[in-house]
Amino acid sequence: MNDFLNKCREAIGAAFVLTDPADTAAFLTDWRRRFTGKALAVVRPGSADEVAALVKLCNQFKVPIVPQGGNTGLVLGSVPDESGKAIVLSLNRLNRIRAIDTINNTMTVDAGCILEHVQNAAAQADRLFPLSLAAEGSCTIGGNLSTNAGGTAVLRYGNTRELCLGLEVVTAQGEIWNGLRGLRKDNTGYDLRDLFIGAEGTLGIITAAVMKLFPQPRAQLTAFAAMQTPDDALKLLSLAQEKCGAALTGFELMSDFCLQLVAKHFPHMRPPFPQNYPQYVLLELSDSESETHANEMLEAVITDALEQGMIEDAAVASSIAQSKALWNLREHIPLAQAEEGKNIKHDVSVPISRIGDFIRATDVQLQEQFPGCRLVTFGHLGDGNLHYNVSPPEHDPADAFIEKQEAINRVVHDSVHRFDGSISAEHGLGALKRDEIRRYKSEVEMHLMQAVKRSLDPLDIMNPGKVV
Repeated sequence: MNDFLNKCREAIGAAFVLTDPADTAAFLTDWRRRFTGKALAVVRPGSADEVAALVKLCNQFKVPIVPQGGNTGLVLGSVPDESGKAIVLSLNRLNRIRAIDTINNTMTVDAGCILEHVQNAAAQADRLFPLSLAAEGSCTIGGNLSTNAGGTAVLRYGNTRELCLGLEVVTAQGEIWNGLRGLRKDNTGYDLRDLFIGAEGTLGIITAAVMKLFPQPRAQLTAFAAMQTPDDALKLLSLAQEKCGAALTGFELMSDFCLQLVAKHFPHMRPPFPQNYPQYVLLELSDSESETHANEMLEAVITDALEQGMIEDAAVASSIAQSKALWNLREHIPLAQAEEGKNIKHDVSVPISRIGDFIRATDVQLQEQFPGCRLVTFGHLGDGNLHYNVSPPEHDPADAFIEKQEAINRVVHDSVHRFDGSISAEHGLGALKRDEIRRYKSEVEMHLMQAVKRSLDPLDIMNPGKVV
């Protein structure tokens, strides 16, 4: 492989072909630090042309490629296996914001741009880029597109797929497809863009994208509501949608145990109520008219919800600081879980109308089979996405509980399937769920996916062992 590595150095510069273990370590371990792979090298191209040159070399030498953005994935999609045969192709040097068009409401960005930087660039142009998720300070646009990331604003703006108008992609043969068209209507054949979005780098490497921008809202209001059951939360969701329409941009559900964990590990963070309730919802409105109009809508929702017995109490943020404090409660749930210790995570979706039934049925099954397990249930109720995580009983050894992961996954995923849901809502399949998905997709669907893979990547060098 020395010949291959030397040609890589010639293509992109020796400084950007990393082989020393001290230099490559950060690229080989997954975000949760549960798995470390091996790689022939980590390569860091600086342009789409350099990416294409590297892919052509990989074709010539039959070297697998693992594309990587911010390496914030949770399903082992952006790290190599333990064979040491692949290269990791990091896109973090492709970090230019190429253009902002405030008339067309689009931004053209390199795939390695950090999500938070894209949000800030949009704000400086008096526009909103609405994709928002916990890893936004580290994750990249290319990774967001490759996993079709969701986040907290899907209810109003959709997943990353809905926010993208065009792509630049290096194919598995090392050709560059320039599809950077900022068009909202383009009915000229197969939608190649949608093939690459959500493909987790298994069909080609996204190097740039045209993303949608939106006008900055004139008012953003946040409220926190307490209730008895997820069914009450669903009733509140229907009421809020009826009264607020598209102004409802966030609707997050979290159980009391989630906030108990937050308070335990971050004592300065507590719900804004004098007593605990079984369930909570965080609502956010983004209004294009005025703060007065937004307040009127939110007051109408809260008043009606209290009168109809949907909620027990509610608090409305009266300042940016209070709004951030409420969002911090939601955003610190994963951090509190990490502080509590190892747990078994599930990123699932079910039809919104069936969420209450799913939670009840699955809670009962898990408690019957794994008595004392603690359920950390939270997520984006407005789009049907739950992070349905299972922690060990309080005084049980975490490692022994993690050994039951396969059995616990079976209970949860079978329940998801019964409720017509998906075992991966926004994290993707990666290597972690690649075999698991075969239990729930039909042979027809799997054969179609495999046919696409064989057609676009006949040598199977693009992120092999992931997705299909």
